[in-house]
Amino acid sequence: MSRQDALRAMPDDATPDPALTDAARPMTAQARLDARYGRTPGERRRTRTIVIAAAVAFVVVFAAWVVWGGLSGTNATLEVRELGYRDATDTSISVRWEVSTEPGTEVSCAIQALNGSFGIVGWRIIELGASERRTRVFEESLRTAEPAVTGLPYRCWLP
Repeated sequence: MSRQDALRAMPDDATPDPALTDAARPMTAQARLDARYGRTPGERRRTRTIVIAAAVAFVVVFAAWVVWGGLSGTNATLEVRELGYRDATDTSISVRWEVSTEPGTEVSCAIQALNGSFGIVGWRIIELGASERRTRVFEESLRTAEPAVTGLPYRCWLP
């Protein structure tokens, strides 16, 4: 009979033969179970080391993301507000909108005209030069392929 078989066959409250144990001391049932399933002090240290390393890696990646997002992004702001439309005919519409950005910043805007089914019937990209004013109002006439029921800025961006 092997040493492991002898330890397994032994009742929990029995004292094992000193020849069967490594340190010539009795092993408790919990110690035998821990040894059997790998719950040793060395395993606990490895698990703790892995958890600490994963936590440190998470903190490093999170800090790098915060620094990258906070410091490397542009600080320019751009706000666009639709002011409406007028003079809608069968072939054109006049679109009004407001752009707010830092003075001296160039902006590009796409304006569009929509029909009753929300289909795009007119579209144009407008380049807005830099200005000393923060908020400016624009009005642009847009040719349409069919009668439009509304006109609005689609999107504005910093070039």
